[in-house]
Amino acid sequence: MAGKNWQIEGRYVEYCSRDHGCPCETMADPTHGDCTGLVGFKIDKGHCEDVPLDDLAVVGTFYFPRALHHGHGVFQPILDERADEAQRNALFYILSGEDQPVGTMFQIFSVAIETIKDPLFAKIEFEWDLDKRRARVEVANVVRAHSEPIRNPVTDREEQMILVLPKGWVFHDAENATARWHISPGTRTVCSTPMTSTSASLVDPDRRSEDVVGGY
Repeated sequence: MAGKNWQIEGRYVEYCSRDHGCPCETMADPTHGDCTGLVGFKIDKGHCEDVPLDDLAVVGTFYFPRALHHGHGVFQPILDERADEAQRNALFYILSGEDQPVGTMFQIFSVAIETIKDPLFAKIEFEWDLDKRRARVEVANVVRAHSEPIRNPVTDREEQMILVLPKGWVFHDAENATARWHISPGTRTVCSTPMTSTSASLVDPDRRSEDVVGGY
C-alpha cells in the first residue's frame, strides 16, 4: 500500500552532547559514551496530502545510551501549538517513518528509538542564520538552546567547519557550531541536564539531504 503524499522543506538544527563533527554520523562511539540532545526544524513550505504545514516548527529531545545505531533511544516530541488536529496528525505521520524507504532519516529514527514520550504542544521560538552559524530554539520551561560560531582557542577568531557526507542520512553537508543548551528538570522531557557547551549542526535547505527534508 502506497504511503501518503508529503513534502517538507525548511531549516534544520541539531544539538548534541558530543564533540564537533558528531561521531554518530561516522558510526563512531559518542564522545561521552551516551548521546543526548535535541533536534529542531522550521517548515518553510510543506504539506501532507492536502494538509498544509507551512511555518510550523517541530522540536524533539532525545537520549541514546550508546551510539545511535545501537538503538534503545528515548524521544520526546514537541510540536508547534499552532498546529490544528489535522496538522498534528500529519506531522506525527511524517515523524513516525511509516511508509518511508529503509535508510531515510525518519525511518532510521523509528527503528533506533525504543520509547516515545507523550507529545508536548507549545510555542516554539526558532531562529536560524546559516551564514552567521547561529541558531536559537526555545520552548518555555522545557528547552533552551543556542549556537554560535566555533572560535579559535588561541586567537578567538571565528572558524568555519563543514561536515560533508555525500551519502549522509541526515544531511549531505552541515555547518558546525558551538552550542549551549538546557533541558529543564521537572518536565516530561527524556532527560535533565545543566546548560552544556557542546556542538550544533545547521543544515542548509538548498544543500539538504533528501532524507531530511524530502517527501513522497
